[in-house]
Amino acid sequence: MRLGIFMMPVHPPARAFTDTLAEDEEKALYADQIGFDEMWLGEHFSATTEPIPSPLMFMASLVPRTKNLKFGTGVICLPNHDPAIVAAEVAQFDHMSRGRFMFGIGPGGLLSDFELFGNADRGVRARKAMEAIATIEKIWAQDPPYDVPGEFRSVQIKDAIIPHLGIGSMPKPFQKPGPPITMSVSSRNSPTARVAGQRGWGILSGNNMPANAVATHWQTYSKAAAEAGKPARGENWRVARNVMVADSDAEAHDRVFSKAGSNNYFYTYMREVLSRVGILSVMKPDPDMPDDAATVEVITQACALYGSPQTFLDKLIALRDEVGPFGTLLMTGLDWSGPNREWERNSMRLLAQEVFPKFRQHAIQHDMAQAAE
Repeated sequence: MRLGIFMMPVHPPARAFTDTLAEDEEKALYADQIGFDEMWLGEHFSATTEPIPSPLMFMASLVPRTKNLKFGTGVICLPNHDPAIVAAEVAQFDHMSRGRFMFGIGPGGLLSDFELFGNADRGVRARKAMEAIATIEKIWAQDPPYDVPGEFRSVQIKDAIIPHLGIGSMPKPFQKPGPPITMSVSSRNSPTARVAGQRGWGILSGNNMPANAVATHWQTYSKAAAEAGKPARGENWRVARNVMVADSDAEAHDRVFSKAGSNNYFYTYMREVLSRVGILSVMKPDPDMPDDAATVEVITQACALYGSPQTFLDKLIALRDEVGPFGTLLMTGLDWSGPNREWERNSMRLLAQEVFPKFRQHAIQHDMAQAAE
């Protein structure tokens, strides 16, 4: 059982890029210092709210300054990239981090990025993503010559090869046969969870869904894995949640629902974004409820976890009982404007040092008891 931080991040759009990058860096280093195990970082090219066009570049700056963190891309949006470039850059980062890398992939989720790269068609994006990862794995699995045909991008190095000089050889990752692959999952009964289960990859359940939606991810994933003859292991499942741990239940409640709070901003932002693209049902505790009933407060109550250390531990245990045996909890890293820096740092510390050791022990004992039955 591991603890991580999922840095989308979601900043107010007018904040300076320099400042938000420095803030996200500070947060990652603090997570490493207080015992977090993982950091996942999103990729967006065209949103000042989520302004990380190169998660690998950002994480490379952290490798020599961290000891505990493993790094994950959440995710590299494969349709927006040349797969040969991704294969080489991921291999390089895997060596730079000495294998502290988890390869999160997906078709993407930001409409302005789709327009920027000419990827508006959902079906085409899905095909591009699956072709890209197949190409990347083939590059890593062989020496030159390379001849990988594709619908969208064919990769070839057949003539310009000088073996004794190393010319024509693509880099292979530090981890063999490559870093573990994880796909993000962001809807009920997600077909992505099925694909990941069939391939033996991991899944990362997004933080903008209620628990009853997250539960469908394990159901779909474990069924697909069983059908493919692969074990469905909870250690390959990460669940992201918005989190607030405070000294008292009342204090945690006030911080989560405060108009000055980053959780309130996050759910206000996500509600409008998903409403504009017609998929607000993703966030609703009841997918059939009217849109106007799915207020920010209702969505927050359904999706966020908050409370004093003991209350939060009880809620975390109840969450895992409800959704399934996830192996990693990912706390969402949010904006630190106003009082939020103090609130979130305190929440991170309480979660890592007071709540999670007890939760980890509970999960180990629970899983051992289940295995013995």
